Amino acid sequence: MIHHLSIAAHNPLHVAQVLAEVWQGQVFTFLPHPGGYLVVPHDQYGSGIEVYPLGNQLAPGHAQEPAQLVHQPDIHDLVATHAAISVPASEAQIRQIGEREGWRVILCDRTAFKVIEFWLENRLMLELLTPEMAAQYLEFTQQPQLVEQVFGAPIAIPCAV
Repeated sequence: MIHHLSIAAHNPLHVAQVLAEVWQGQVFTFLPHPGGYLVVPHDQYGSGIEVYPLGNQLAPGHAQEPAQLVHQPDIHDLVATHAAISVPASEAQIRQIGEREGWRVILCDRTAFKVIEFWLENRLMLELLTPEMAAQYLEFTQQPQLVEQVFGAPIAIPCAV
């Protein structure tokens, strides 16, 4: 279970507000990291997305210190990180919100299930799953034989010494 994740955006408050709209949640100032926001749908999983200003990165703390937020001004716009997120919004609602923002929104068939690629600021992809799409996703991922049909046999995990 992934309870929360963090992302960076050119306009963190606006991105947080749009995410809250799609997720039917709320936005809070994220006090531990200035300029950051927390989007919370108040679901049974404690889900949340922290949205930081682009260029802010988490770095390991020294000794027993927790992670530190550092700013890197020379940051690339595109990243490999993405997340699949179940939302209560319909495909039509998601498309309308994306079109309003001028962000890329496209329905994609991932073989065993469908997702909506929702490109925050046209630079960070979230795979949004409507309730119907989430049911397809869960049906696929909870049956190892179906996963193997698509991805092949699992890779062996080495034994710990």
